[in-house]
Amino acid sequence: MSSKLAKSAGLIGAATLASRLLGVGREMVLAAVFGASASPAMDAFNVAFRVPNLLRDLFAEGAMTAAFVPTFTRTLSSSGKAEAWRLGNMVMNALILVTSVLALLGIFFAPEITGAYAPAFAAVPGKLELTTDLTRIMLPFLTMLAVAAAMMGMLNSLGRFFIPSLSPAMFNVASIFSALVLVPAMPYFGLPKIVGLAIGTLLGGLGQILLQWPALRREGFRYQPLISFRDPVVLDILRLMGPATIGLAAVQMNVFVNTYLATWQEQGAVTWLQYAFRLMYLPIGIFGVSIATASLPDISRQAMTEDVRSVRGSVSRGLRMMLMLNVPATVGLIVLAEPIVAMIYERGAFYSFDTTSTAAALMFYAPGLLGYSAVKIASPTFYALRDARTPVIVSVLSVVANLLMNLALVQVLGFRGLALGTAIAAMLNAIVLLWLLRRRLGGLDGRRVAISLAKISAASTLMGLAAYFTLQGLLNIMPGNGELARVVRVGGSIAVALLVLAASARLLRIQEFTEATSRVLARFGRRSA
Repeated sequence: MSSKLAKSAGLIGAATLASRLLGVGREMVLAAVFGASASPAMDAFNVAFRVPNLLRDLFAEGAMTAAFVPTFTRTLSSSGKAEAWRLGNMVMNALILVTSVLALLGIFFAPEITGAYAPAFAAVPGKLELTTDLTRIMLPFLTMLAVAAAMMGMLNSLGRFFIPSLSPAMFNVASIFSALVLVPAMPYFGLPKIVGLAIGTLLGGLGQILLQWPALRREGFRYQPLISFRDPVVLDILRLMGPATIGLAAVQMNVFVNTYLATWQEQGAVTWLQYAFRLMYLPIGIFGVSIATASLPDISRQAMTEDVRSVRGSVSRGLRMMLMLNVPATVGLIVLAEPIVAMIYERGAFYSFDTTSTAAALMFYAPGLLGYSAVKIASPTFYALRDARTPVIVSVLSVVANLLMNLALVQVLGFRGLALGTAIAAMLNAIVLLWLLRRRLGGLDGRRVAISLAKISAASTLMGLAAYFTLQGLLNIMPGNGELARVVRVGGSIAVALLVLAASARLLRIQEFTEATSRVLARFGRRSA
């Protein structure tokens, strides 16, 4: 089972890595074209995109993963593919109907929504109106992502992970295309340049559907205009989706709160936090989401047969693998925050002041990595166990804690306090969920997880020291802000850090690291043969 999880997580991780790297490329292009503090356009776009993106994460993707995948997996196992396809069609059509209504309401009430979300933008002439126009253009993105999420859920239940995990790359490709092609063309139509980026968002949503459709057809799926809100299985999913939307809302609601409070900070604060959050979310997407996505179908099947011992084992394996990947990532982001931000973003309209501000936010966001990733494992497990109440309560408490901490910390640390408050809230959310899940499952192999965490933390500390001193040495050898110097300094520091991490993991006999490297070496060996 551990080998299967590692293989599935590896496939997802590879696809997600490609998508996230394209995401970094997207951010590089946007930073160079629009900057951060130099223009109000990116602040307006980020706030406008947060509205459909919030609805997507809460409703279309988050709730779908938690409620649809376990139910679809049970139907597939107990009734076969024909009944599963029928269920998939009904859920997909229900999502299209509901999200279309939400999008239309959002378009109609866009001025009120953006006025409530970013009232401080009214102080800058035209900024709030631009935010409203961009919100209206991008709201149909919600319906596209709802369909893509349903397709992703069906493919994951069938053990197909690579294509669904690769599909978000289409959004990044469309965004890069729009920044380079559509954005320069907008003035010819009498439109602001940033409108081209909003159109690219819609193209990205459509691309995610088109990429997954052939894979789903090969599995036997055929679209049918079926819809029923009375079907018992559909009702079961909707019953879980309501609480699931709230239960998985903590991260996005916290980002929503951050964005609102950031609009009252200096110009550029919204964009600094957005760029920093993107970089912090890179390892979550590669590691946290990969492990959670690979674990959930197995946990769903084990929960269906009430095999509590197997569920406990799957969750424990997922947590230990997550720690092995995310603890070093957290340390690396803290130590190398500024050189990483400078290498990726600092060019064009993105200045050194933007680099310093974004790096500061990234350092405060980084500790939340572990919390975010643990929640992605723990929260869907409760839904697989048909317990929708617990994650809802914990999520609401997490949002309240985040709000209180951010209101206090923003007074002391400014926009940096918003990042720190979000990270603390994510950790609290994870700790409470895992504690309750431990009680529900009669343990989570706590001793084994604690020993792994201690060993991984020690290895990561040595890795962080190696990265810091390597960076200082390379700064003396290759000073300056040239592109090559930045790449060499960051690349060299990461390479030395990974070597130290590998040596430390071998010395400390960290099992999760040994299993991962053994699989990689075995794969290369087979290819060579």
